[in-house]
Amino acid sequence: MKVKAILRSLFLAYLLSGVCLLLLALLVFKLDIGKGPVTVGILVIYVLSCLAGGFLAGKILRQDKYRWGFLVGLCYFVLLAAVSFAVQRKWDMSFQHLVTTFFMCLGGGTLGGMLS
Repeated sequence: MKVKAILRSLFLAYLLSGVCLLLLALLVFKLDIGKGPVTVGILVIYVLSCLAGGFLAGKILRQDKYRWGFLVGLCYFVLLAAVSFAVQRKWDMSFQHLVTTFFMCLGGGTLGGMLS
């Protein structure tokens, strides 16, 4: 039951990420916004997606909600980093960006679990 709930929560988080990233790409295409707003938009999408996933995990599991939200954020980050590495065939992320993304994903997932 718990694994299934985490997988459902991760699916929601990645589905939300995909839709939001497509909308961001459309905004970049239509409005030609700079690199700074795009980077901020991507980080906001990561946090909101983890928040939604953590919220769903907390709603489904109902006990230790923050732990399940934390786990969703951790799994989201690990899968994100693994796919990014697999696609680019090299590590193309600074340590600072890696740490920032890690804590934003964990924080978003944990907060989502606590709010559920």
